[in-house]
Amino acid sequence: MPDSPVFLITGASSGIGAQTARRAAEAGHRLVLAARSKDKLDALAAELGGPQRALAVTADVTSWEDNEGLVAAALEAYGRLDVAFANAGFGAARGWLEETPEHWREMVLTNVLGAAYTIRAALPALREARGHVLLTGSVVGRKVAPGSLYSCTKWAVSAMGEAVRAELVGSGVRTTVIEPGGVETPFFDNPGSGRLDPDDIARAVLYPSPSPTTSTSASCWCGRWARSSERRPAQSPRRAANGRIAAAQAAAPRSEIVTV
Repeated sequence: MPDSPVFLITGASSGIGAQTARRAAEAGHRLVLAARSKDKLDALAAELGGPQRALAVTADVTSWEDNEGLVAAALEAYGRLDVAFANAGFGAARGWLEETPEHWREMVLTNVLGAAYTIRAALPALREARGHVLLTGSVVGRKVAPGSLYSCTKWAVSAMGEAVRAELVGSGVRTTVIEPGGVETPFFDNPGSGRLDPDDIARAVLYPSPSPTTSTSASCWCGRWARSSERRPAQSPRRAANGRIAAAQAAAPRSEIVTV
């Protein structure tokens, strides 16, 4: 399908990024997959149809030149760019005396500057396509976690999403911030109970993507916390995610928060 929309994903080699790529491929998007792990990217691109359907581009989002090259590769291969998902990021142990200063620096650069660079590089093409900006935030970008610099980076991403949305009003470009709770991905060293599956988040990413025709902001909360400090009633996270995403898919695209 040479005219199918083109979906760019950073941090695409595993977790939320890889599963979003699979869901986007099922929905008919052509894909541009970016990460630092070349072997994983190449394997995913082959799984999803090879260069005609999925282009693998090794990139470090903290490099402006890599972001420019990523978008240029998308336009050269497919001639358009419809969706840019700034998803690359990683975390750190809680505690101001934990981790190394070097780890902190790389995390802040990746989670904040990397997302900003990706959006900046993609924006001209997205304006032309009346496309869609997507960012991966976090529930701790709304409810701060004690001693967590990672949480601070996700507060910045939440603010970035609102700043981009406000700038793009009237442009036809949509803005969505996805804000998951705990997800079973390489973010965590050990498996844990009560976490969501990457596919839950991938489905949340995909629900606002088919019709990028209006400029709105939707913060999709994929976790067990509501905006207040109270816990949601106990139920399976997967069941909660399924119900909330289904309800969101049935709703008309507009500015809203979806608690999943």
